[in-house]
Amino acid sequence: MFDCAQTVYTIAQTAGKLATFPWRALVVTETHSINMQIEADPRLAAAAGGAARYLADAAGLEGAAIDDWQTAIVAACKEAFAHLTGEHPHLDVRFTRLADRLEVALSREGDSSPAVGLDSLAGLVPRSANAEERARTNSPVLGGVDSVQYETKDGVAVTRLTKYIASTSPRC
Repeated sequence: MFDCAQTVYTIAQTAGKLATFPWRALVVTETHSINMQIEADPRLAAAAGGAARYLADAAGLEGAAIDDWQTAIVAACKEAFAHLTGEHPHLDVRFTRLADRLEVALSREGDSSPAVGLDSLAGLVPRSANAEERARTNSPVLGGVDSVQYETKDGVAVTRLTKYIASTSPRC
């Protein structure tokens, strides 16, 4: 059963002229970010690559640059999976789009080694390595990344991958 009650309301007129101000207002650039917590599963690395691809496309990157960025993130996640332990089985992945760059931070708890092995990331191999070993250590990460940073803080190892973008209008 429904009950109805009569209500009273008032309509007030609004000003007929809009207020204007001659100075431009400064606006802080808004960041866009996506956070994921994933386990050591290649399908989840592919999902992280999809998120990276989305942000790259939204930031205005095109074609091969988007593909390289996506490949770099998937490869970095897979490399980081090797450093996960039973005690700390999750990899935290934070994607951030800023005005001039894209950043992906891979963080994990546990030992203080980088979330991505810097030796394999940089493609370093022993001088005594044969051609097969050299080919195996070529990192797909470096093709899509402009900067790699590593830090540890309070028992968390963080590797930050950065892709700089041109100052164009973003698509989103």
